[in-house]
Amino acid sequence: MARKKIYLSGPIMDASSDQSKTWREIAKVRLNDQFILLDPMRRSFKDREVDSANEIVEFDLQDVRDADILLINYDKPSIGTSMEVFYASHDLGKFTIAFSQFPFKECSPWMVRHCTKILPSLESAISYIRDNFISRHVE
Repeated sequence: MARKKIYLSGPIMDASSDQSKTWREIAKVRLNDQFILLDPMRRSFKDREVDSANEIVEFDLQDVRDADILLINYDKPSIGTSMEVFYASHDLGKFTIAFSQFPFKECSPWMVRHCTKILPSLESAISYIRDNFISRHVE
């Protein structure tokens, strides 16, 4: 059976390089044995440049379409992340799993509505994915 694909959605434009990359690297190490990870950071576009803006969005949307699952870093509000989550959930019916430091009362109702599951940490989100999306053959 083909491995499921996970798109790594989270702030890039208004986040430091470390904030954007560290969690994605951890997710790749912990999930790449069973899943194909689609990391938007693999591309070398520069934010806020007119000639790359449309490409950034189109490549990210293609990754969302190609993915079976979205793993979402919701540790800070992000327009791009929110739009990816809405598109994946509302338009495509994808499974969207977020991790967030925010208590439920502080989460945007839009993120609550369009994330299938919001968990308190990256590790708990990874465990959730591993527990629920790895095929186990029963003999």
